[in-house]
Amino acid sequence: MSNKLTPNTNPSESMVYEIRIKGHLGPEWKDWFEGFAITLEDNGDTLLAGPVADQAALYGLLRRVRDLGMPLLSVIYADPGR
Repeated sequence: MSNKLTPNTNPSESMVYEIRIKGHLGPEWKDWFEGFAITLEDNGDTLLAGPVADQAALYGLLRRVRDLGMPLLSVIYADPGR
């Protein structure tokens, strides 16, 4: 059976994700999203980008975004080589 949904074929490597939310995060959230680059975009969105160890860690990260109460716009697997 082929596993086409998993972008990372090596379980020892982290996957890199970009998570876009509506609104700007203040600097006080930097520690909560440790290891992630936080980019405040001109259009008012925030882009969180960084490594995620596995699917459980991704779901934990998405729970944090949910707890912010800010609209989630997108979650994208980013090719770490780009």
